[in-house]
Amino acid sequence: MGTAMPDITFVGEAYGEREEWEQTPFVGPAGYELTRMLEEAGIHRANCFLTNVFNLRPPGNKIEALCGGKDDAIEGYPVYSKGRYIRQEFRKELDRLTRELLDVNSNLLVALGNTATWALSGRTTISRFRGTTSYSTHTVRDFKVLATYHPAVVLRQWELRPTTVADLIKAKRESAYPDIRRPKREIWIEPTLEDIYEFHQRYIKPPCSLSVDIETSGRHISCIGLAPSQSIALVIPFYDPRRLGSSYWPTASMEVDAWNYIRQVLGDKRIRKVFQNGVYDIAFLWRTVGIPTLGAEDDTMLLHHALQPEALKSLGYLGSIYTDEGAWKQMRTTQTLKRNE
Repeated sequence: MGTAMPDITFVGEAYGEREEWEQTPFVGPAGYELTRMLEEAGIHRANCFLTNVFNLRPPGNKIEALCGGKDDAIEGYPVYSKGRYIRQEFRKELDRLTRELLDVNSNLLVALGNTATWALSGRTTISRFRGTTSYSTHTVRDFKVLATYHPAVVLRQWELRPTTVADLIKAKRESAYPDIRRPKREIWIEPTLEDIYEFHQRYIKPPCSLSVDIETSGRHISCIGLAPSQSIALVIPFYDPRRLGSSYWPTASMEVDAWNYIRQVLGDKRIRKVFQNGVYDIAFLWRTVGIPTLGAEDDTMLLHHALQPEALKSLGYLGSIYTDEGAWKQMRTTQTLKRNE
């Protein structure tokens, strides 16, 4: 009988001193730390395939030593760092990586660090994309990729270790299948007052739990999101740059009705409220529109802090750790919203 192919392939950067001597990836200090983190994540290293983008040791252990100007760049690959492109002479290393990945055909490719993320996805800002899955666009196409920090970076920045272990726990889960499976959501946007009342009658029936989130612009609330479950949510806007005067609502009385609805829901203590950084949201609601919040019981930021006190606490970070969503912060361009006083 044939040997089963590994479900996970780990792609690193290049050889270090020990790796160069043994001509094997991840056998030095970084490799030892990777093994420890894999064990904590419930992954057996022996059941994985490990390789590098470059099976060589760059001068000074710096990938930048393999770079040149745009005229020397490998065709089809983006810039590696500002003004620096991987030189054409190292294309053979990428071709070797392509053959390996196709031969092994793992369900999941884990890109360890910026270099592997560049080789597989054409990106180099690991902090923006780590922890979320996407399909590979370079070296090989349409393989599921999850990026996280390289163990050598973890050894230099120990505070990154809990995040890396959390990413590896997700990698174990994602390695069970080759496709990307996003949660199915139904989100009601740009509602009328009738839509709001219908949503309430259908989905918000006390006693129940309700996730609440506000978006702010300066001293104003631009919209409020209400989610009674993981699969359904309502977004009530109050700011719309497409409308004259910037208010989403066509008339002042309609906006008052929308605010009165928010007051009714947030003031109903039978409805258990869940926030992300609720200390800010609850205080902002009270200061700006005089709406008190009753029944606020849980805060995802504080619950996460109790589990991982040294980790980041933003909603985007928590989404990358605890959900299977994509990197939604990178799905749109950002702009500063301004509202007339």
